[in-house]
Amino acid sequence: MQKPSIPKGTRDFSPEEMAKRNYIFNTIREVYHLYGFQQIETPAMENLSTLMGKYGEEGDKLLFKILNSGDCLSGMTDEELLERNAVKFGAKACEKGLRYDLTVPFARFVVQHRNEITFPFKRYQIQPVWRADRPQKGRYREFYQCDGDVVGSDSLMNEVELIQIMDEVFRRFGIRVCIKMNNRKILSGIAEVIGEADKIVDITVAIDKLDKIGLEQVNEELRSRGLSDEAIARLQPIILLTGTNREKLAVLKEELAQSEIAQKGIAEMEFILDRIEQVPMNAELELDLTLARGLNYYTGAIFEVKALDVQIGSITGGGRYDNLTGVFGLSGVSGVGISFGADRIFDVLNQLDLYPADSLQTTQLLFVNFGAREEAYLFPLIAKVRAAGIRTELYPEAAKMKKQMSYADTKKIPFVALVGENEIEAGKVNLKNMLTGEQNSVTVEELIEQLG
Repeated sequence: MQKPSIPKGTRDFSPEEMAKRNYIFNTIREVYHLYGFQQIETPAMENLSTLMGKYGEEGDKLLFKILNSGDCLSGMTDEELLERNAVKFGAKACEKGLRYDLTVPFARFVVQHRNEITFPFKRYQIQPVWRADRPQKGRYREFYQCDGDVVGSDSLMNEVELIQIMDEVFRRFGIRVCIKMNNRKILSGIAEVIGEADKIVDITVAIDKLDKIGLEQVNEELRSRGLSDEAIARLQPIILLTGTNREKLAVLKEELAQSEIAQKGIAEMEFILDRIEQVPMNAELELDLTLARGLNYYTGAIFEVKALDVQIGSITGGGRYDNLTGVFGLSGVSGVGISFGADRIFDVLNQLDLYPADSLQTTQLLFVNFGAREEAYLFPLIAKVRAAGIRTELYPEAAKMKKQMSYADTKKIPFVALVGENEIEAGKVNLKNMLTGEQNSVTVEELIEQLG
């Protein structure tokens, strides 16, 4: 018989992996709650009319479409079927698709429920998304996103709080990070001042490679993208910006004095720095002009988090966008949001071995089963131990001692309790520490105190 398998780009998670993942989700959830965010969930599948056209042509191709239930061919003529046109077939045979991200369903949610929502609306969402991508290392067809957004408020205090949230989450994880930030308005101003306003994407894509390929190559790439030598010359002080965040902003203020939009972006960055400097921060906060994520999407501040002790892509990102709900007919709803990359955080915590011992939530105590009499005696006693919050198991049958002990070992259960005839008479429990091999005779109360 053929061994069963799962689709490419998907994964099974073992109990140990699930415990680690839940530690990640619970930590993020607790920090979101600390800042007044509330959780929502949206369905795994949305109407295709909600999803199509929101992610560009490439994104449309990566949507998993769901065949209509019943006779999905009923609306199609023989000619159409013989045409074998996949796009047309999909349009007629599929009305629903799996969600591609959490942002578009969130926009749909805001518009659909706008009369029940209090603005500013602070929501977070931790759910899986699906993309019909080519699976490769670190890229999956099913993965989780942990998004937090504030919509219906233009205040930059929201950006400040999101920086604090990112800082606090990684402080709790024990991961040393650098939070990089930039502003779309500054990037627009740069392109404007050097006379290449329509080449903003080309400019930022090239600048982004500075670390990898060096200045000469970056300038070469800018040339190949059609920038004039004069424009490239004007870009040099901006590409080579160094110093503290304040020093960088001072240079930009001068270099971009002609651009109104750039000055606005610089003022926004200054506001964020003014506020952030009033509170203690664990992470390094760095103004990085090469940061240019989702340019056609973001309109203000942009964020990205890099882990300092592991070679890996960004582990969190986000920014300010101006018109989240416009595609659904409700314009003018500005928002700012971040998304934690749970899968990458999982890899970082594994590589640095940063999971706290109790995060795995394994059984703390196993009672050995000696037979029916002992079992009957232990049953109410175990209920008492569980009521005290101690994760406890009774081995389900009176198997050989060796088998029961190896079960405890495999499950990494730190304590084993032995209760035979002598213990029953004395009203005691023989408690064995599986790490040290130490054994003590204790009362149930003492056991609860020791393990609770």
